Amino acid sequence: MKLTTVDYQAENAAELFVESLRTTGFGVLKNHPISQELVESIYDNWYKFFTSDRKEEFHYNTDTQDGYFPPSVSEVAKGHSVKDIKEYFHVYPWGQMPEELREQILDYYAKANAFAQELLGWVEAHAPAEVQERFSIALSEMINGSEQTLLRVLHYPPMTGEEEPGAIRAAAHEDINLLTVLPAANEPGLQVKAQDGEWLDVPCDFGNLIINIGDMLQEASGGYFPSTTHRVINPSGGRQEKSRISLPLFLHPKPEVVLSEKYTANEYLMERLKELGVL
Repeated sequence: MKLTTVDYQAENAAELFVESLRTTGFGVLKNHPISQELVESIYDNWYKFFTSDRKEEFHYNTDTQDGYFPPSVSEVAKGHSVKDIKEYFHVYPWGQMPEELREQILDYYAKANAFAQELLGWVEAHAPAEVQERFSIALSEMINGSEQTLLRVLHYPPMTGEEEPGAIRAAAHEDINLLTVLPAANEPGLQVKAQDGEWLDVPCDFGNLIINIGDMLQEASGGYFPSTTHRVINPSGGRQEKSRISLPLFLHPKPEVVLSEKYTANEYLMERLKELGVL
């Protein structure tokens, strides 16, 4: 099995995209409306930010979780004991961020969020009737006006040889949210775990847009759409000397949205954040 790239311009793009999500948990789009030049500029500007002392002025807020998270507080994936090799910045429109980067990153946030609503519409339209009936409101409406949707700017630094044993850039995990929208990073490394347990390389041609299912969509669909395990492996050879920048947008419903008989979106999020030790 391999992940295929779907042409957003194709007449049957929505059908092919949702089928890929359904069978692999991931969908990869090309010829989509998110500007490659914008993404490239963001990567360059935030690389400069992460490699400067400026980042220390934006230490994260514990209560609101916006701002800069240094490697010392990097996430430990559920079921793992070693921190990932990364640092990152949480961007919310209402949160703290460098003024010189604000306009560009919020422009991207708005454009990616609008496109994501279209993709959620595709998911709902191509789900079976019995799955559609499970959704308390339209999927695209779940994120409309949500202040919980998170844009994370990630920096995986070059390898030094002094990393903690067993540590990788991002240990195997699933995302919490509905969908994650991710422009292909400037360096490879993203892998998805297939149903047979094999790790597949996610197509990383620069300009691709990678979308994966999170736990909340799995919960809301009664398991029809699977939240897929993925990871970012460490580079080898000359790539060890390079940084990797990544820009995932985690689509979160409004807190009051009912996901299932068991959970609202807020209840589900709080439970998972406590499991991860964030709260």
